[in-house]
Amino acid sequence: MLTANQSLCAEQPAGVPMKRAIRRFLQAGTGLGLLVAVTFGAAPVQAAGTAYSVDTAEVGDPGNCKVEGWHSLPGRGSDRSTTVSAGCVVSQWPRAEVGLEVAQGRSDDEKFRTFSPRVKLNLVPTAVGVPGLAIAAGTVHNAGHNANSGDLAAAYAYAPVTLRVSPQLRINANAGWTVDVPNERHFATYGLGFDWLFMPKFSMTLEGFGQLNGDNLGWETRPRFQAGVRYRPADAFSVDVIYGRNIAGTGGDWITLSTAYRFSAW
Repeated sequence: MLTANQSLCAEQPAGVPMKRAIRRFLQAGTGLGLLVAVTFGAAPVQAAGTAYSVDTAEVGDPGNCKVEGWHSLPGRGSDRSTTVSAGCVVSQWPRAEVGLEVAQGRSDDEKFRTFSPRVKLNLVPTAVGVPGLAIAAGTVHNAGHNANSGDLAAAYAYAPVTLRVSPQLRINANAGWTVDVPNERHFATYGLGFDWLFMPKFSMTLEGFGQLNGDNLGWETRPRFQAGVRYRPADAFSVDVIYGRNIAGTGGDWITLSTAYRFSAW
């Protein structure tokens, strides 16, 4: 999504004094605890590391971190999902963002709990009129107290491309691959999204995404669409409300509430 008070081209400070960094780190830990507390209940991990499915090629400055949590409910059925995601930028070149997602919830009347480490490398920085490129990969592991705990459930890799058409409009395109390990099924994945800063502190995201397989898997391989609105009253905090369809579960309409907190750790 876009920045709130500034244009898409705005960058966050790379570092802060040590005392301030410690204070922000403690604040982030408190925020993560609150997110876990209020979102008790999650979906298969989003490769983008956010509540949106289409990722950007952009990575922040070293030391920049973000903690995000989102809860999703379907329009019908008993499926539900909650995810908490945390990540930090750890190197200057290539700019590398590492993160971890923890999710739990219910899909097709079965409870699940997963954790997913991920990494994204920015290879070509973005600028207005100049497309940026990144590569990303991650794995999804079963968690909880069951026989499959720790087992690899899925793996994925993809390449996001981002074009800033203007300071207010950004286009993101993704292409990649994922494997459903227990069922030994491979999918090609794709996505296209638009981010639009339509007024100060408010932005909108429209995206379409999906996965392809040689077998006829019905709704699993049908394209999905989502639309979301973000309110970002300050650079450090934002709230999103998203409506659309998910890859997993019943395949019906979902509504998602997401919050995010950003800070500099060093």
